[in-house]
Amino acid sequence: MGRGKDRGSRVEHRLDLDLANMSKAAAKAELARLAQVLAQADKAYYQEDAPLLSDAAYDALRQRNRDIEAAFPDLVRSDSLERKVGAAPAEGFGKIAHMEPMLSLSNAFADKDVEDFINRLRRYLNMGGDDALECTAEPKIDGLSLSLRYEEGRLVHAATRGDGVVGENVSENARTIDDIPLRLAGWLQPLEIRGEVYMRYEDFTALNAHQAQRGGKTFANPRNAAAGSLRQLDARITASRPLRFFAHGWAGDGLASTGIAATQAEAMEQLAALGFAVNPLLCLCADLEAMLAHYRSVEAQRASLGYDIDGVVYKVNRLDLQKRLGFRTNTPRWAMAHKFPAERAWTQLSRIDIQVGRTGALSPVARLLPVTVGGVSVSNATLHNEDYIAGRDSKGGRIRQGKDIREGDWVQVCRAGDVIPKVVDVDLSRRLAGTAPFVFPARCPECGSEALRESGDAVHRCAGGMGCPAQAVERLRHFVSGKAFDIEGLGAKQIEMFYNDSVLPIRTPADIFALAQRDAQNPAKLQDRKGWGAQSAGNLFAAIEARRRIPLGRLLFSLGIRHVGEAAAKLIAQHYGQWDRLMAAMDGACGLEGSQWQDLLGIDGVGEVMARSLVRAFAQPAERRSIEALIAHLEILAPAVRSVAIDSPLQGQSVVFTGTLAQMTRAEAKSRAEALGARVLGSISARTDLVVAGPGAGAKAQKAAALGVRVIDEAAWLALAAPL
Repeated sequence: MGRGKDRGSRVEHRLDLDLANMSKAAAKAELARLAQVLAQADKAYYQEDAPLLSDAAYDALRQRNRDIEAAFPDLVRSDSLERKVGAAPAEGFGKIAHMEPMLSLSNAFADKDVEDFINRLRRYLNMGGDDALECTAEPKIDGLSLSLRYEEGRLVHAATRGDGVVGENVSENARTIDDIPLRLAGWLQPLEIRGEVYMRYEDFTALNAHQAQRGGKTFANPRNAAAGSLRQLDARITASRPLRFFAHGWAGDGLASTGIAATQAEAMEQLAALGFAVNPLLCLCADLEAMLAHYRSVEAQRASLGYDIDGVVYKVNRLDLQKRLGFRTNTPRWAMAHKFPAERAWTQLSRIDIQVGRTGALSPVARLLPVTVGGVSVSNATLHNEDYIAGRDSKGGRIRQGKDIREGDWVQVCRAGDVIPKVVDVDLSRRLAGTAPFVFPARCPECGSEALRESGDAVHRCAGGMGCPAQAVERLRHFVSGKAFDIEGLGAKQIEMFYNDSVLPIRTPADIFALAQRDAQNPAKLQDRKGWGAQSAGNLFAAIEARRRIPLGRLLFSLGIRHVGEAAAKLIAQHYGQWDRLMAAMDGACGLEGSQWQDLLGIDGVGEVMARSLVRAFAQPAERRSIEALIAHLEILAPAVRSVAIDSPLQGQSVVFTGTLAQMTRAEAKSRAEALGARVLGSISARTDLVVAGPGAGAKAQKAAALGVRVIDEAAWLALAAPL
């Protein structure tokens, strides 16, 4: 099923996951965030028929969740998304327990994924190279899952997927769908049929036109229309909607127990004989090559089918093998969905606008004539940077065959897992005569400051800092965001209001903590303004006061320094411990050389790009004044001190791991060293106390020897790190 329209959700997709540098605490926090985000998405999708995320975005977040759980298995939550299907049934309908759970399908996004699927099946079944493993392949309908229960040949109830175990009773509504037989001629055994309710394009268009004419709700796409129509409390409304149904399976032993069908293909033929609509593109495939060939055939026919599909479903054909393969927690081993790539569409680019972000980055955005891509109306698309517009990559190589992008061009838009869709191609045959190449601005469109592009950087950045309105507002928004100062009642809208206020302006972070004092000295009180009162103003001042005490890592993250994210800020805070030590280190490293610079680079997880950005931020006079003004209002809390083993031989020493460790992972070794009181660094300097070198250590081991640093092998490390 597709997830439909992305309705402006503010969910951060943050797909640039770096597990190698993710701390256990960060992993735990991220799993908690994903559990909340995806639970909300499931509720919106399954219960409310108002999806928050596209299929691609949802799949990417689910994959992120799986990756973190695989890297940190001890952090798997009891409410893990990998243990659940769907969402709890909505209120307003009766509840029905399914004969067996209605499970999700694992997904394939590339041919290699399908090949891996077949290889896993063969290994599981201990099949030889000559043994045939046939699979059926059929379109994956982008609709609403439905289960139909028949007893003595009569439809007794119908239920939605719900949470996979219990669904909503939509029996009366299902009986109004012509494709669903009310009686099965000649069939008396209990039978639970599974399938998808959907709506054809032409019916969807007619329904929306009718709804608009009568002032009713219109739908974003056919899937939403089908789901909303089936889940009506008044079955008469459902009866008036043009719903269709494709059967694709059954629950339990189903047809196999009767001896009528021994394979999936035979069973589907039997369902068709009983009066169910079965997709005419269902195909029996002898091998992997045939499966992929049918996938491409279905993909080529996609636009002409008249209804939404989002992939092809493969199922092992022999029912006895399906039974042997069984199920994982929430997916069958014997089936997989091979998803199509994100849909693309052509439209005209009206103009190119430049937006300025909180770090001063100038981002080009394509303003498009609205076009539907994958069921979503798209009017904006990212153009990334100057090079992308010019038709070249970061190394000067050609992209899009070197075709540049100009205002007025007809462009192809792709909507994948990105927050904003992107322009991926240009139709030069439709380019208007006389159009000129786009010239990237040399000055910030917000403040007129110079827009610089540093060597090796693809992005232009405004040099205006807090003097640039776009940067100031965005930096202040970041400053009060949930993972920074998290000041209740002072969100993005309030920040913009105060920034533009002429009486109580907030232009710097320090202004926030002086707000109550300035209000007390001003005859025009905040409480007397429209939308405010004594209580709301008092609540805001109290919330600000409560944030005067803040951990060092959180403070550092709140400053919005480029490349310094939440996890990196915590690492840096843990390393320096106190604000004064951090500031002294930044001053000492301002020349990007010397012992303080090497010490900063030595923090495990801090590279040269991040270190350079951090040092430069504190070296800018205007930024430094703003930060020092803020610090005067705060009490900065040192990071919690880790418990350290008594009499540890590594207490207070700096340790570097290099090469490959055979007996423990690098993460485990780092954790053990820190538990023994050591600081684990990423690079070697004269101040390093110990280097643990495994096979393939290379240059780091040579540098250690040249500096006279003690080097030990893994065996010596294991002896040193053994529990006391």
